[in-house]
Amino acid sequence: MWKQMPMEMGNGTTVQEFTLEGFPAIQHLGKILFLVHLLAYLASIAGNAVIVTITCADSRLHTPMYFFLSIFSFFECCFTSTVIPKLLAIFLSGRQTISFPACFIQAFVFVFLGAAGFLLIAVMSLDRYVAICKPLHYPTIMNLKTCFLLVTACFTLAFPFITGLVVKVFQLSFCGPRIIPHFFCDLAPLIHLSCSDTSSTEMLAFVLALVILLTSLIITIIAYSNIVVTIIRLPSAKEKKKAFSTCSSHLIVLSLMYGSCVFIYVKPKQTNRLESNREAALVNTVVTPLLNPVIYTLRNKQVHQALRETMYRMKISR
Repeated sequence: MWKQMPMEMGNGTTVQEFTLEGFPAIQHLGKILFLVHLLAYLASIAGNAVIVTITCADSRLHTPMYFFLSIFSFFECCFTSTVIPKLLAIFLSGRQTISFPACFIQAFVFVFLGAAGFLLIAVMSLDRYVAICKPLHYPTIMNLKTCFLLVTACFTLAFPFITGLVVKVFQLSFCGPRIIPHFFCDLAPLIHLSCSDTSSTEMLAFVLALVILLTSLIITIIAYSNIVVTIIRLPSAKEKKKAFSTCSSHLIVLSLMYGSCVFIYVKPKQTNRLESNREAALVNTVVTPLLNPVIYTLRNKQVHQALRETMYRMKISR
């Protein structure tokens, strides 16, 4: 069931490659699943790429809200591209092998982008809070310098924590089973495969997940709670309906993202629920990146107008 290597690596590891198991129970539907997920992936990339392009091209969208949305969309493109191509390969050919270094690179990029993405969601929530609850102070508070600093802070805070965790997992010994019960290299199944004592590593992963997810979630809840209170006080019923419609759409996506990640990562024993983690991870890597362009901007009339004008200019230039 596993492969032993004659040469041991520096951390006591004898496994030089892992096998991604994917979804063996439904592998007989591989070609259909490949097509469905390929279409979802292409739609997600296209939708998020449109947001980034339109935001850069149209000066009317050079505002803090669309700046954060374009950064978030770029994150989503990178995030999904980290794991979905490998998933598509699994659907086509069954199990897929991945080298030891490549597996840890994938795990680092995935977890780092995920952590930075959740911090960015908290920043986006604060931006909407200031815009709706403090409209007179909004241009002063959310200036270009502040926006860049907030985005930089998301990267800067996530990088050392995630790097430390991945390095700690990398230093574990992997000397036995090499089949990862997942469709990409996530930290929980990697910890499960180690033949070292993983108690301290599991606790570190639990604490970091708890801090990042709950901090972001608390900030988001407080921001949206204040937004809802402000909306309720609006005199116009039409304005209330429009604002609540937008907020409810945002909250649906946020619920899917936070729900799936809390289910996967916020548990002290990383070996629990490994089988069901795959389904929850699909929500986070396929469903929400596909919904985000629709929910956040493609329903926005300002974006529709900018998109139409950009397409019109492209036709004229031909």
